[in-house]
Amino acid sequence: MNISQIYIAATIVVLLVVALLVFFVRKNRQASRLTPLAGLAFGFVLAGLFFSDNRFIGYGLMGVGLVLAIIDMFTRSKSP
Repeated sequence: MNISQIYIAATIVVLLVVALLVFFVRKNRQASRLTPLAGLAFGFVLAGLFFSDNRFIGYGLMGVGLVLAIIDMFTRSKSP
């Protein structure tokens, strides 16, 4: 197992832990649906993980996903 595979495995474990924490914290709140922009951001991040062999493409896709997620957070916080 090389170092990039260890980073990918660690990232997946961290994402699973965050998802479990969000699930347990938001148990009593009304469920909010995933927006199309957030889904697109998640897809870009996953594509960046899958294309991690080529660092330029992998990091670029992850960066696009991060920017889209931040835009989605701002638009959701501004809406009533």
